[in-house]
Amino acid sequence: MRILVPALLLLTASAASAQSPSDARVRAIVDGAAFKQAATSIAGDQDRFVRELIQLTEIPAPPFKEQARARAFMEMLRQHGLADVEMDAEGNVMGLRRGSGADPGLLLVNAHLDTVFPEGTDVRVRREGTKLMAPGIGDDTRGLAAMLAVIRAMDAAKIVTRRDILFAGNVGEEGEGDLRGIKYLLHKGKYKDRVKQVVAIDGTDTSDITRGGVGSRRYRVTFKGPGGHSYGAFGLVNPAFAMGGAIARFSRLQVPAAPKTTYSVGVVSGGTSINAIPTDVRMDVDMRSESCAELQKLDAAFLRILRDAVDEENAARSTKEGAITVDPKLIGERPCGTTALDDPIVQAAAAAVRAFDGTPAFTFSSTDANIPMSLGIPAITIGRGGPGGRQHSPDEWTDVDPKLNAKNLQLVLAILLAVAQ
Repeated sequence: MRILVPALLLLTASAASAQSPSDARVRAIVDGAAFKQAATSIAGDQDRFVRELIQLTEIPAPPFKEQARARAFMEMLRQHGLADVEMDAEGNVMGLRRGSGADPGLLLVNAHLDTVFPEGTDVRVRREGTKLMAPGIGDDTRGLAAMLAVIRAMDAAKIVTRRDILFAGNVGEEGEGDLRGIKYLLHKGKYKDRVKQVVAIDGTDTSDITRGGVGSRRYRVTFKGPGGHSYGAFGLVNPAFAMGGAIARFSRLQVPAAPKTTYSVGVVSGGTSINAIPTDVRMDVDMRSESCAELQKLDAAFLRILRDAVDEENAARSTKEGAITVDPKLIGERPCGTTALDDPIVQAAAAAVRAFDGTPAFTFSSTDANIPMSLGIPAITIGRGGPGGRQHSPDEWTDVDPKLNAKNLQLVLAILLAVAQ
């Protein structure tokens, strides 16, 4: 999932549209005979693209249960003639498209397999004209289908890149998956020492180039106490009051608008009965920032709030049966990171957007690219095509208008070739 920060375009409109040294090189790629042949292949591949998009969408891929879709996608990769097609220990599937060997570095191109929807969700695709509707059909199933279409186009035009390209469908991008798939690929995977650049395919707007990673920290906080009858034990400390006090304090925290920093309490739960003082209650908290420093400050302030709320409740009521305690468990952490504006991967992508008469927008977001950015590996996230909408809702949709789809896929191809050649 990609949530953009539209206000934080790190350049003015005039700077964003300025020509770079990459433009001539990318223009030569796009005007070349091989690219034109690949572009023609993409335009004629519409029916298969739509068929594979529907096929993958209708294979459920709930959080931590992506195996069925992973196996299907792995077989698709195998049918495309990639080398060393396999599934790793974390559940990622991948295949290698070998280049000329002129550049020993490896380009990782990935789209995520998982969706946010729980097991049992109806994922059948409905169609209205060129609009397809189903949970997860855009985010990020369309990215997987785009990857397959681009591989076919490269093969049709017999394009040979200077470096090998590792195409991967990774697990665990959404929610509590905490980027576990891309973390495994770059921390433990067999190609981790070869990956020199990363392009993640996620999001709708093909002019957006995400070069900054919004960091996040997520907690499941449990407050515990002795509990008791709501009438007979009245006066004892109550973990719900401590949690309520913490939420009230948290809501009043002041955070900067720039760099954008946010926080939220997303889930509250616990207790046993309306007429019982609970023994434990819980809340799930999400904190994000474009700035690592601001995220650390917010995290420290939040943990102080928890301690203060517990101390206040223990001072306000009786602890004769036991005191309130709090346990903040970190359940998710996405590191911050950036890829420099003048990095070749950013400049190549921007030049490709301009070659297709677009204006590149440089954004911050929370995507798989966070991980390589945090490791110092140049990385960007690009759009998978669209338009689309209602992400993370049962009526999510994506438009597969043939002309627009062909243009968007051709742009994805242009970006990958600009980076890999």
